[in-house]
Amino acid sequence: MQTFTLPELGENLASGEVTRVLIAIGDTIAVDQAVLELETEKATVEVPSSVGGVVTDLRVKAGDTVNVGDVVLTVGEGEADSVVREPTEEGSATGTAVPARPEASAALGPSASAKVLPMPRGSQSPVEGSPRPAEAAAEVRGPGSPASPAVRRLAREIGVGPDDVTGTGPGGRLTMEDVKQYARSVLVRRGGAAAVHRAPPLPDFSRWGDVERKPMSGVRRKTAEHLSHAWATIPHVTQCDKVDITNLEALRKRHAALVESRGGKLTMTAILVKVLGAAMQRFPQFNASVDSESFELLYKRYLNVGVAVDTDRGLLVPVVRDVDVKNLTQIAVEVQAIAAKARDRKLTVEDMSGGGMTISNLGGIGGTYFTPIINWPEVAILGVSRGAREPVYVDGAFEPRLMLPLSLSYDHRAIDGADAMRFLRFVVSVLEQPFLLGLQG
Repeated sequence: MQTFTLPELGENLASGEVTRVLIAIGDTIAVDQAVLELETEKATVEVPSSVGGVVTDLRVKAGDTVNVGDVVLTVGEGEADSVVREPTEEGSATGTAVPARPEASAALGPSASAKVLPMPRGSQSPVEGSPRPAEAAAEVRGPGSPASPAVRRLAREIGVGPDDVTGTGPGGRLTMEDVKQYARSVLVRRGGAAAVHRAPPLPDFSRWGDVERKPMSGVRRKTAEHLSHAWATIPHVTQCDKVDITNLEALRKRHAALVESRGGKLTMTAILVKVLGAAMQRFPQFNASVDSESFELLYKRYLNVGVAVDTDRGLLVPVVRDVDVKNLTQIAVEVQAIAAKARDRKLTVEDMSGGGMTISNLGGIGGTYFTPIINWPEVAILGVSRGAREPVYVDGAFEPRLMLPLSLSYDHRAIDGADAMRFLRFVVSVLEQPFLLGLQG
């Protein structure tokens, strides 16, 4: 008999929620076969088994929260146990062999955008002399309840001390709703501030016709939480420019076959990954993160670029690493490979970690300009729209030139407008004169 325990998921990731179980008791599985679809703080990923054989025991089901090191399944060479978990309509296995470990999970509520100062441990109320509302599920106490990294992160982001709230989950575990309920109660006691940030309930749309409710996918929920946090905490500024890529497009077409013979595709995205690496090296404040707790800027010495990929589950951002030491052909091959992994649900948490800046290219769909939201904890993102031929005044006459619109969003806490425009103009100059990349680095 061999057991498979949940492996390390990535840096600072200690647990995840099971969204689907891909096998059942009695199945024969192979090493590296995906057995779970797990939702972490960063993405929904498939977890491969490190053991092979006949599944004799299965200890998780959809909705369970599993910690690193927990036993997921057992395999052997003989017949499976009599208790078999049949796949549900969602494709998850169910059964009664092991009790479930449910944990409340909810999307980031509107009130979470308001900062709430944690109350001192041992106090009876967030405001001295103010009674706690009966509807508040969490109580003030210390020391804190056990909580998943996602719950602790939510508490930290909205300014609640997780050690000040008692959990109502199984075994006293702190849930998302515990944190949000505590935050709402504090805001209500402070003069109705919650009313400013808390959205009213939706109207009854069925009064006007048929409606349909569909749950958000795991990736969509995480995207909503991540971008809500980024938009609420980062002072965004977006600056735009156009770049003449007429000559670059001719070069791209001329060398596309060579790159294709190496297994890649010479796209504008791949070219921009290389160019951004050079720009981040020249302007290090674009390869930084803001530590709002210590009021420090953290500058990264490595040059990694994230590439936003549109998938049927939502937006995923795998990372191309060490772009400064890779040539354009290598980057083109890697960009194509990670995009395929994203669409085939093969990305790991590590594949999407460690980015310094992100590219979001919507040019294949259309549009002119847009204002991309920064991929926190990064401080900048480059949006790319569709190139179009336009009349440009060159040497005393108008010529048809292929112009590419660029949109640079940046964190104004780390980057000033003048530096942002210098960065964008550097990107433009390299794209218009690719020789500069080799000349200046």
